[in-house]
Amino acid sequence: MDEVEVVVAHSERATLRVGDVFLKVDSDQARIDAEFEAMSLAPVPTPEVLWRKPHVLATAALAGTTLGRLGGPSTGSPAAWAAAGAAIRKLHDAPPPSRTGQSGRSIVALAAELDNECELLVTNGVLPAGLVTRNRQVADAALRPWTPAFTHGDLQIAHVFVDGDEVTGIIDWSEAGQGDALYDLATFTLGHEEHLDDVIAGYGTDIDLDVIHAWWSLRSLLIVRWLSEHGFDPFAPGSEVDVLRARM
Repeated sequence: MDEVEVVVAHSERATLRVGDVFLKVDSDQARIDAEFEAMSLAPVPTPEVLWRKPHVLATAALAGTTLGRLGGPSTGSPAAWAAAGAAIRKLHDAPPPSRTGQSGRSIVALAAELDNECELLVTNGVLPAGLVTRNRQVADAALRPWTPAFTHGDLQIAHVFVDGDEVTGIIDWSEAGQGDALYDLATFTLGHEEHLDDVIAGYGTDIDLDVIHAWWSLRSLLIVRWLSEHGFDPFAPGSEVDVLRARM
């Protein structure tokens, strides 16, 4: 019998691997339904859905490897990163689902959440006040009107698979929906700023770099405390806290 590998797990959801099958278990059935819908609509390679039952989605493994992970070394040629950029652009150009995704929260709601989180980070002694204040200032550039696009919503580099210079698939679509396209680009390059030019070259259009930097700060500020409370280490080299320090 194949061993069961725990890919990622926390109180809301877990992903397990058994041989060439991935089992995604989610406490929120709506997220599984949204993920299934997004994969069926996305004009980019996605894992084959083997079956879907209440609270579980089973998918086949993808060929290739990821381009790396946050806090770890990145792999792949500049052409591979550019191919990822081209795939992201293809997704953003497609008609979006009716659902609002993770990157589609209103500016007002996002600003309120960010201000509250910044206060908690300082009050609880998680991060120095100066680091939080500076990154809150940088984050302001992301709080602007945007045109809804088909966004993945959690486009970490660990969710994009390549084989050579070809994208073979994108996984984990539970946060997909209408949203800000630059949020996806920022999430994909978070902690790997050295590959941003390659991704933009593949994406094929002008990008407001101030907004990308803003999303790096905003996303990191919002998730540091959650990561610390759920068994992850945002202080590891190259991870979210280092992303915040890079903006100083």
